[in-house]
Amino acid sequence: MTKEITLPTDITPVDMVDVVAKIVASHTIADAWSALTDAMAHYGFDRLFYGYTRFNTKNSIGDRDDLLLLSSMPEAYIQKYIANDMYTDAPMTRWARENVGAMSWSWIGKNRDKLDAKQVKVLEFNQSFGLLAGYTIAFKDAQTRHKGAIALAARSGLTQDEVDHVWATYGKEINALNQVAHLKFSSLPVPRKVSKLSDRQREVLEWVGDGKTMQDIATILDLTRATVEKHLKNARDALGVETTAQAVHKAAILNQIFVVET
Repeated sequence: MTKEITLPTDITPVDMVDVVAKIVASHTIADAWSALTDAMAHYGFDRLFYGYTRFNTKNSIGDRDDLLLLSSMPEAYIQKYIANDMYTDAPMTRWARENVGAMSWSWIGKNRDKLDAKQVKVLEFNQSFGLLAGYTIAFKDAQTRHKGAIALAARSGLTQDEVDHVWATYGKEINALNQVAHLKFSSLPVPRKVSKLSDRQREVLEWVGDGKTMQDIATILDLTRATVEKHLKNARDALGVETTAQAVHKAAILNQIFVVET
């Protein structure tokens, strides 16, 4: 006789309008992340890991310093998971890079024989921290080189069958809230671990992006041409690129220029 799976009594829906309003009104990624993690806890997902890249290719998701990685996982987990780039080999990361939508972690068990050694190592590492049940959402982005996904790990004690039942009941709401949060995250400047652009560096890059020459920019900003060139060199160094054109492109897609201050 098959055991009937019931919805855990402590799983409670959130006020969708209230949560969406908090996320949309957030001025920082940290504020939006806090609103999302609080909401997901109501559905039994108390450990989240979000990743977003604007430099996705067939063989890479880009430099770690250019990724937006957010997590509510334990610190001991994060230190190894990120420092060793384990997120690139996680089974559900591999799935998310090739798919769009939501997938139950039961997918891992069904495809265990197809996992390579690196994926199995990450899987065992996750299991050692009690990450046994959950869902992963792979977002659909407007540009091919952009890719975002979030792992929703269920709290300790919940089985995958129970999590699947939660998803069957509240999956549309959970997915919608994560989609809104992803749109918010991707619209905000990405915090960088390397040197941040100064106000003047952003300003000169914006004028270059508008097609102004070095002399034009010097005149507009009442600076010497040498000073403008110095700001551009420092901007290139901060962004880790070789040319000013690359600096404008990278700063733009990282939302570091042409942004409204809040």
